Amino acid sequence: MNNLNILFEDDDIIALNKPSGLLVHPSWIAPRGTPNLASMLKEYFNGGSPYTIHRLDRPTSGVILFGKNKEIAQKMNLLFAERKVEKTYLCMVRGYTPEADLIDYALKEELDKIADKHAKKDKEAQEAVSEYRRLATVELDIPVGRYEKSRYSLVEVKPKTGRKHQIRRHMKHIFHPIIGDTNHGDNKHNKSFRENFDLQRLMLMASNIKFEHPVTQQMMDIGAPVDQYTDQLFKKFAWDGLYLSD
Repeated sequence: MNNLNILFEDDDIIALNKPSGLLVHPSWIAPRGTPNLASMLKEYFNGGSPYTIHRLDRPTSGVILFGKNKEIAQKMNLLFAERKVEKTYLCMVRGYTPEADLIDYALKEELDKIADKHAKKDKEAQEAVSEYRRLATVELDIPVGRYEKSRYSLVEVKPKTGRKHQIRRHMKHIFHPIIGDTNHGDNKHNKSFRENFDLQRLMLMASNIKFEHPVTQQMMDIGAPVDQYTDQLFKKFAWDGLYLSD
């Protein structure tokens, strides 16, 4: 039908592996009729409406949850609000990061020029915490800027809070921006990856989510494999075996 990549499904929850570039919901920034997960799920449910539990940015890929009824969505929303859901992301960043660290750096709310034009502009920065560890590194014989070689890290990130673009902004804050990030990244390295590896996506993947199922009380551990492009790229860097792949 509409190419949904289902990772888990029961009577209450459905977990999908969202491709990079696919909207979660219809958006004013995209032309009418642009494919989105919510519309695809409505078709899959034969007209029934999916209930949003959390979101992923359009360029981010990976595991995302929807509720099949309002009650389960409310219960899952509460788990997220109480920080009882553990989310894990994979990202490829510029440079060699420290082996592990905790980024505790408050973030001001990012407002959209149109959708948030009436929102208060001078809100205080909100608590934002991300824990990360470096999984691997690679040095490429590709000059970027004034350097004859370029270095990159594969990083696992567990955000403890859920601010907009939190991981992207936190990695930029520690001077290790995510490759392919056109808003918070390094344009020289993004260009290098487009030219040398035909990169067309943000290298940020929601790789895993863990929580206690509100109905069955079962501990859920749902992983999302990386897409074929990412898998092939990471294998070139000898990073295979460090992430979930098909």
